[in-house]
Amino acid sequence: MSGTEEETYSIMFSSLRHPARRKILRMLSERKMTFSQMLEELAIPSSHLTYHLENLGELVIKDSDGKYKLSSFGNASVSMMKGAEEVPDVQAKRFKTLPLRWKSLYAVFIIAIILLASMTFVQNASINSLSSRYDSLKTDYDKAQLQIQQLSSWSTSATQAMTIIRDVMQIDLSKYQTTLESNTVEDRSDLGNIIEEVIHYKFENTASQFELTMRFRDGHFSLFLLTQLEGYPNYPLIYSHPQPTDKLQATKEVLDRYQAMTNESYLSEMSELLAVANGTSNNDETLGSTRVSSSNHGSNAQINLEYTKDGMAFAGKRVHVAFQNNVIMELSDDWFLYEVGDTPVNVSEEEAIQIAKNAAESYTINANGNQITDFGVLDAPVSAEFYPHTRPDVSLTLYPYWYVTLHLDKTYPGGFTVIAVGVWADTGEVANIQALSGQLSA
Repeated sequence: MSGTEEETYSIMFSSLRHPARRKILRMLSERKMTFSQMLEELAIPSSHLTYHLENLGELVIKDSDGKYKLSSFGNASVSMMKGAEEVPDVQAKRFKTLPLRWKSLYAVFIIAIILLASMTFVQNASINSLSSRYDSLKTDYDKAQLQIQQLSSWSTSATQAMTIIRDVMQIDLSKYQTTLESNTVEDRSDLGNIIEEVIHYKFENTASQFELTMRFRDGHFSLFLLTQLEGYPNYPLIYSHPQPTDKLQATKEVLDRYQAMTNESYLSEMSELLAVANGTSNNDETLGSTRVSSSNHGSNAQINLEYTKDGMAFAGKRVHVAFQNNVIMELSDDWFLYEVGDTPVNVSEEEAIQIAKNAAESYTINANGNQITDFGVLDAPVSAEFYPHTRPDVSLTLYPYWYVTLHLDKTYPGGFTVIAVGVWADTGEVANIQALSGQLSA
């Protein structure tokens, strides 16, 4: 037993021997009291009360509002005191008639019970403390494991980032001063708790300055996003090798180099598709489960390689390339991240529009304290966009989904002019409905 425990037990037994201190303990076991309240109850001089409170030591504590109350040891003392005092009168009378020897043994027995109860209390407190320390250590361990995982990811992702910059995008790093601006890691609970790492670089020379964002998800490349801060457009990016002027060909060559680095099979199919599309005037070709589509605006262009099923494109699962002034400013890959649900498309565009109109008929909204219902929906214009979504319980699986926009016959209170309705294309159920102040995309 430690010195502190011995001192506490000494104070406890000293308190139990004195009737005034026992009375103080009983009073405080019933309620918290001020010094003056105890004086009035005990009817003793204040100096005596001060003396008794000092001798009670750690059994009595004072809270923030100035009132006295029992500590944990004080409560334990009262419990033991009640156990010793609440003996039937008959037993007390019998005790008086006992020989001195038996009285002594009885007293030793009572003291042993008190000691055992005190030790049990201390042991329970120790167990609770150890349990709390275990929980704290486990939390620290889990944090350390996450940090180790993050550090490992930083090392792997940083190496991949430089490989993509140098070998896939073929940026001539010898022409720039390269600075690592930041490297952050996040646990994306909205994406199935994947680890997302975002790295920011800056490339600069005397003529221009670029900012580059690289994103990795669970260690897999996900985004290359380049922004020119200075020198634009007179000082384009400097490459280590000449780049094709044809945008489909440039995309194919970048994906070929990307496939050589990652060995992803879907990139090989994309390369074959781009070779076919590049030889035709059709910008909407399909090969296997991949469809390519492109939009050109002079030196700017957008090229999408999307997963297709039953002739419908699941746009969330795609590889995207964006050109600006004939330079690839963005390359993103979410193909590897998402799966596609095995449910078929059972609801046509026309059926989705009718389901949305039916939902709008019973739709009610509160705007500025006013309840709005009976919306007037126009037959035209109306649009339905096939835009597969994830479901709440399956965060990385895409299911067929229609996003229907219905135009209203007037502007309703709150500025509402359209109603947008999401319809699951496999079940026909309404996923969501909302009134908007203008037409927005899914």
